[in-house]
Amino acid sequence: MRKRFVWVTFALLTFAVTITSWKAENTNLTIATNTAIATNASARSGAKQLFAGYVEQIYNAAQLNDAGLEFSVFQKAVTGYFNLKASNKVSPYSSVITIIDLAKSSCTKRLWIVDLVNKELLLKTFVAHGNGSGDDIAYHFSNESDSHASSIGFYITDNVYHGKHGQSLKLDGMDAGYNDNARARSIVLHGAKYVSEGTINVLNRLGHSEGCPAVPQKVAPKVINTIKGKTVLFINGNDDSYTSKYLDEDIAAAYVYPGNNQLNASL
Repeated sequence: MRKRFVWVTFALLTFAVTITSWKAENTNLTIATNTAIATNASARSGAKQLFAGYVEQIYNAAQLNDAGLEFSVFQKAVTGYFNLKASNKVSPYSSVITIIDLAKSSCTKRLWIVDLVNKELLLKTFVAHGNGSGDDIAYHFSNESDSHASSIGFYITDNVYHGKHGQSLKLDGMDAGYNDNARARSIVLHGAKYVSEGTINVLNRLGHSEGCPAVPQKVAPKVINTIKGKTVLFINGNDDSYTSKYLDEDIAAAYVYPGNNQLNASL
């Protein structure tokens, strides 16, 4: 009987020690996990702050506020630019980004081409939207054929060709559901005579395209030759539902700051 008591006591003590050890190991694991999560969150936050500062530096150096480009739109465009760079969809030699803000009146110059490396505004001009999107300001956007509406989102420019509008630039839409039907719809950047101050004086707005981003005829060659060959074009608009996988700030920050090992390890 005494032997049995001793063995039971020994078994209970062993079980207690095992449970205590297991709790300690799990506590340490929890602490380590929480520490890793906090470290990753801190790294992400720090990199995002650095990236935001970098974007603001370009914005200020290029005097884009004076040029009428809103910072929030520029920040989206640059975030997408570096996401597309990270996806190898952009020419490695490209440092320009084209931004069109269709939330603004067509009576204003709402297309900007910015050199991100030299932090310089290269060009600012008028741009028309599709007749299916609205009169002076675009309010409706579509990815559907025959809608004659503009499509918002990120594009990659491709090659130049000569069509019914003269020299034109092919575009590939990057955002599924928003503009990835651009090729099928023949959405291209081209010049048009209805994109002029003369048209604004008559109609109190620019003329309309059939969904293409049309620019003044006199500047079309310069625009096309500046942004052709796998550069980023971002079209912003009045659409709160718009989302894009290319607006990932973590990826953009990691691309700009590849030396941030903590951030890269957490991605």
